[in-house]
Formats: sequence, C-alpha cells, structure tokens
Amino acid sequence: MGRGKLRIYLGAAPGVGKTYAMLSEAHRRVERGTDCVVAFVEHHDRPRTEVMLHGLEQIPRKEMEYRGTTFTEMDVDAVLARRPAVALVDELAHTNVPGSRNTKRWQDIEELLEAGIHVVSTVNIQHLESLGDIVESITGIRQKETVPDEVVRRADQIELVDMSPHALRRRMAHGNIYQPNKVDAALSNYFRPGNLTALRELALLWVADRVDEYLQEYRSEHRVSRIWGSRERIVVGLTGGGEGRTLIRRAARLAEKGAGGEVLAVHIARSDGLSSGSPKELAVQRTLVEDLGGTFHHVLGEDVSSALLEFARGVNATQIVLGSSRRKAWQYVFGPGVGATVARDSGPDLDVHIVTHEEAAKGRGLPVTRTARLGRSRIIWGWLTGVMGPALMTLLLLKGETGLGLANDVLLFLTLTVAAALLGGLLPALASAVVGSLLLNWFFTPPVGELTIADPRNILALVIFVLVAVSVASVVDVAARRTHQAARLRAESEVLSFLAGSVLRGETTLDALLERVRETFAMDAVALLERKSETAPWTCSGSVGEAGPLVRPEDADVDMPVGDHMTLALCGRVLPAEDRRVLAAFAAQAAVILDRQRLQSQADHTRKLAEGNRIRTALLAAVSHDLRTPLAGIKASVTSLRSNDVEWSDEDRAELLAGIEEGADRLDHLVGNLLDMSRLQTGTVTPLIREVDLDEVVPMALVGVPQESVVLDIPEALPMIAVDPGLLERSVANIVENAVKYSPDGEPVRVSASTLGDRVEIRVADRGPGVPDDAKDRIFEPFQRYGDAPRGAGVGLGLAVARGFAEAIGATLTAEETPGGGMTMVLTVPTAAGHPPAAPDLPDAVTS
Repeated sequence: MGRGKLRIYLGAAPGVGKTYAMLSEAHRRVERGTDCVVAFVEHHDRPRTEVMLHGLEQIPRKEMEYRGTTFTEMDVDAVLARRPAVALVDELAHTNVPGSRNTKRWQDIEELLEAGIHVVSTVNIQHLESLGDIVESITGIRQKETVPDEVVRRADQIELVDMSPHALRRRMAHGNIYQPNKVDAALSNYFRPGNLTALRELALLWVADRVDEYLQEYRSEHRVSRIWGSRERIVVGLTGGGEGRTLIRRAARLAEKGAGGEVLAVHIARSDGLSSGSPKELAVQRTLVEDLGGTFHHVLGEDVSSALLEFARGVNATQIVLGSSRRKAWQYVFGPGVGATVARDSGPDLDVHIVTHEEAAKGRGLPVTRTARLGRSRIIWGWLTGVMGPALMTLLLLKGETGLGLANDVLLFLTLTVAAALLGGLLPALASAVVGSLLLNWFFTPPVGELTIADPRNILALVIFVLVAVSVASVVDVAARRTHQAARLRAESEVLSFLAGSVLRGETTLDALLERVRETFAMDAVALLERKSETAPWTCSGSVGEAGPLVRPEDADVDMPVGDHMTLALCGRVLPAEDRRVLAAFAAQAAVILDRQRLQSQADHTRKLAEGNRIRTALLAAVSHDLRTPLAGIKASVTSLRSNDVEWSDEDRAELLAGIEEGADRLDHLVGNLLDMSRLQTGTVTPLIREVDLDEVVPMALVGVPQESVVLDIPEALPMIAVDPGLLERSVANIVENAVKYSPDGEPVRVSASTLGDRVEIRVADRGPGVPDDAKDRIFEPFQRYGDAPRGAGVGLGLAVARGFAEAIGATLTAEETPGGGMTMVLTVPTAAGHPPAAPDLPDAVTS
C-alpha cells in the first residue's frame, strides 16, 4: 500500500474556522461513501464545532497520567488497528504529553501516512517554525508549539481558511470562540486588529509562495517549456545606453494594463567582462525601474539573445521589450542583431516589442583603447627586457663555440618577448618581437649578415615567432587592464556602499559627510558652497579641514557642481577624471543632507511656535472660565457667610463650608495639572526609577475617587516593574479620574493588570460613551475635552499629563475601544531587570 495523502487547513489565527471546515469536508466524504473517522478533534467547547462531530465515527482517545493529572491524546495504535481510509487529526503543531510514543503530533501523523491512511489536519500560520521570530515581534508571544515548515510544505493539499480581522473579532465578541470570561482579555491582547491583520498577511504570502512552488514543480516535472501567462511578466532588455529609460517606462505602461503586471529589467553582460554598458547609466536605470515597482537583474552570458530568452522563460515572462537596433545599415552584414534574433526565436508564447528611440540607427561607438596600468617600474623593466634583452642574448649566442640551431634560437628570443609582455605589457613585447626578429634574421638566419632569408622554413619560423609574441602580449595587456578596472570598481563600490550605509545608520550631519569626503579622497579641506543667484556671492554652508574655509570654487583644486547654485569644493590635489563619478555621489548626498537639515530646523521652529500659541490660547481660555468657576463658587460662599442680613443654620453653614472646600480642592487639582504640564513642556521632569510592586502603587492612585466607583483586579503573581512610583501614581490617578468622570452611574471602572512578554499592562476600562478611532490620539493633547463634557469638569490636561508622565518613565499610554461599549486606557510599563515575566494568561487554543 502506498503512502497516504496529507491535506492541511491553514489559518491565520484561532477561530477562523479550520476545524469546522475540516469536519465539513469529513461529512462530504462520508456522504460519498468514504471510510472517514475522527482520530482527534478539539472543539474547545464551541457549540457549532461540537455539533459538526455528530454523525462521525470517533476513535476513543488514550488517557495518560502526568504529574498527577490525566491528559487525553490521540491513540495512534487504535487508529492503525482501525485502518480507515481518512483520519481527521486536529492541531498539527501540538506537543504530546511526555511518555507518548512520539513527541509531536505531526510525527503521529507521519506514522498514519506511512501506513497508507489519508490524513486531514489543521494548523495556524504562527506555528510554523520559520515564522516564530516574526510572530513574536507582532504579538509579543513566543509560540512554544511549532511544526517544521517542511512538514507543511510536503502536504499534498494546503487550503487557506481566511477571515477578515473585523469578522473574527465579531465572532469572538459573540462568544463563538472562547468563553465570555476570556473574551475581553483575548480581544485586548492577542486578537487586536493590528495583530490579526499582520498574521493574515503572513498566511496569504506564505500560501502565495507555495502556489508559485507548485507551478514551478509542475512545469519542471512535465517539462513544460512554454510560458503560461498566469499574469503579465514583462522583461526589458537593457544595453546600458540612454534608450533604456524609454524602454523601462514603456514596459511599465504595458504592465499597468493588466492586473498584477510585473516588470523585470535585465542587463546581459559578457562573461569575460570585455564589453559592458555604462555603469552610471545602468545605476540610473536600476533606480528608475525600482521606483516604478519593478526589479533589476544582472545576467552573464556569451550570447545576448540566448541569455535573454533563457531568462525570460525562466521567470515565466509573457512579453519582452527591446529597443530598436543602434546599428547602421552596413553593420547588418555581421548578423541580424539582437532584436531580430530574439523575435525569431521567441516562439508563439512570448511577445516581443521593438520600441523606437532617439539612438536608433546612429551606430555604436568603437571602444576606446586603454593602456594597461602596470606601474612605472614594471614598464621600465619591460622595456629594458624587450630592447636590451635580445641584444644581450645575441652576444651570448655569438660567443658560444657551437650553434644551437635556429629553432632553439627562436625559442630563446621568444622567452624574452614573453618576459617583456609579463613585465611591461603590449608595447615592450611588440618592441621585443621586432628587435628579436631583426637580430635573428641578421645574425642567425642564412645568409648571415643580410636581412634576407634563403630558406622558406626560416621565414615560417620567424612569422610564428612574431605572432606568438604579439598574442601573448595582447593577452597580458587585456588581463592587466581588467585587473585594474576590477580593483577600481571594487574600490568605488566599497566607497558607495559605505556612503549608503552611513545614510541608513543615521549619520546625516553635513560635517560628518564632508569629513568622510576629505578622508576618502585624501584632501586638505572640503567645503559646500552655495549662492542664491548667478550674480550673488558664494557662501560657505559647511566646511572641514586645515586649509581654512573656501569662499569660491575658483580657489579649489576640484569643484563638483550640484545643481545651478551649489558646488562641492575640494582643496589639496587634482583628482583624476575617474574619481569624479564617486565624488558626484558624495556631492548629491551633501546637498540632500543640507536641505533636510534646513527643513527639519524650519519644521521644529514652526512646531514650537504653533505649540506655544496653542497652549497660550488654551491657557487663557482655561483661566478665563475653568479657573474662575470654582473661584466664583468660593467667593459666593464666603460672601454669604460674612453677610449679617441672614441668620444661617448650622446645616447651611456646614454646606457653604463644604462648597468652599470642594472649590479649593478643584482649584488645587487644576493648578497642579497646569504646573505638571509646565514641567513636562520645559523638560524638568526627572524620574527616579526603582523596582516596585504594582500592587503598591495602584491602590495609592485610587484614593481620590469613591471606593464604589472602581473595581480593582491586580494579580499578586505579577513581576516587579522598573518605574518612578510617584510619576506612575500620578499617571494612574489621572486616568482613573477621567474614566470615573465619563462612566455612567452604577457602572464601576475596572482597573486590571496582566503580563505581555517583558511588559506589564495596566488596563482602565469604563462603560462611557467612548471615543471614535479618529479622536483617540487627540484626547491626549493638552486642553482637549471630548464631546459635551461640562465646562467645569476640568481644563483638559488630565490625560495629557498622564501620557507625559508615562513617557518620562519609559511607559506608553494608548486608548482602545472597550468590548461592549466604552473606552479602555492601556498603560504599558517595563518589567524590572532580573525578574522574568510570567506566562501570559491566554486561552489554550492560542498557544496550542
């Protein structure tokens, strides 16, 4: 019997319906007469899932004892003995109880598959081993139960069970996933909309990659060479010329016409590196294609047409975009050209677009001959060996008593020519070949003493000697030139890579960049000069070096223009032309940094002015009304007590005194918030961080509110936190006072705490009117009051001060919607070092 097949229902989070879909598939198979049993399904007390188990045969589970507790696991032996056609096994990543025959459930499933039993299983995306770090960064929870990706990839079928985050949260709120007492905690922690959206994206991307793998495997197994146009993939062939930009834009317009179009720009370079396009132009084209959403590829190939077609078929492309040939009419005698060859060999499944451009039919420039960069000493020794060597060799051979023969003489002179080529390159080798051939003809070729050759065989020997010498010299010259070019390009790439890395590392100060330019090019001074117009004088925006600030580009040894009114000036030495390409990149980056610094300075100044004006306006409004209201009440009560016209009873006198005390307390609270906000604005808040228990701080913050208006739930097992107790107390007090203010009568505010990774969350939930999502950030701004809050309720500083104190101690304060109505303030504080956080109290299905 062959191996069974595995089908997996993959979900982004618990509750999306994987088990339900698996059981629905089981009912369909049973109706078709398939022998299908439930080997292990966990319904988690979900009524609709439990109902789906009715009518299906269930294999009894195996009970196991572990540390005094009884657990149930899948009975692998019973399933193997029953030998059904299909077995349903839930929770692929589950870890079995110690003492089981296998550590993981996927290993149990492997046994069933080896026995020829088909298996249908379920797993969540967060349980894949390769995604553990990503899931932890999203949810703050490290998944302990994982399954190797290869196990899931080997599945014969993978079906994605998808559901939008909002629909999943509604299902959660309706009690269809967890018990009501766990709904609030789940919605506020693991099942946040952001978490669910990120997990859903992971699941969709993983399945999409798997679909591409299936397609490639199928094409490979069935030897499908034809292109399947599942979506438009357009390959653009680039030569490194200026027409490449036109081709890229044309390909981008073609891709926009079809859904999911993709542009792949490719430059085919010869593997010997002897012909290539302009590196500068290719860099510009790479940036352009990436800005348009495409990708750039560099491919080596001897034949450009064949390499381009192989690349297009390898990526399953549907179209190729090429430019019109730049050849002149007479140049077609050497061949039809790349465009015509690609169009001829592309076949019916690959469309080829030939795009005209300004460079068409203008011809290709001949490559400029470059001398080898071998160094002065090597060239001198090469000339000495090529000119003086044959003369010395002639003297030595003439002094010999017996001749070695013309063949041996030619080999000795050829050795000198090869040595001259290795030392000095092409020209010394050619000189050695000419001098050596003349000396051989005069002294060693009959008739001796004449420049004539009697024997035709000697003519052939001398011709071969010259050809070999020239060939060796050419190879050495090309190798030396390519070595120099490779070293030069490597140095440029290292410099440009460091420049890009400095930008990514945040080294964005102008002085740091100018100092880097000075060190890179070994200059004495570097300055960035600019002027407002063509006639305005130059001003120095930044300079480094010992030669003093430069004031004009004419005073510098090198100047690199940046736009019309800016230039980078260097003093110290004259740079070769090949160094100016790298210098241009530094100059452009210097201009960008200068503009960024100025924009940042203007933004900071504008922000300070706007913030100051807003606070001054709000403060005047607060003083004019909110502070005068309690003062008016105090004034009225004092005036009444001092009046001699009315005889006040003891009850009235006590009521007036209570009003005075209440007004004074309100004034003290308002002034305290104003002073706290002033301290936060001026940056004079200095926290004293120490380790404390949360249950020591939170109860102190509730002293100012009625006891019956707050329900406190602070577990004793929480780890210690590292905060300033006074600032944390003030922050919690303001949050609770705000929640009590807006909570309706008879609905107490709930203050709870829990651990989440290396943090502790304090949640203050009320059942008030709540706040829309677009206003949740504004309520933390100074002098902001949401809705129709009474004017006498405060100046709108409570939450602003609470967030300011929270940030001062390294905590965060955010607002969320309370499930069922209201608003929840979430204050997240760090745990103390050396106190590992306790495991989060989450539903079992999240971590199993």
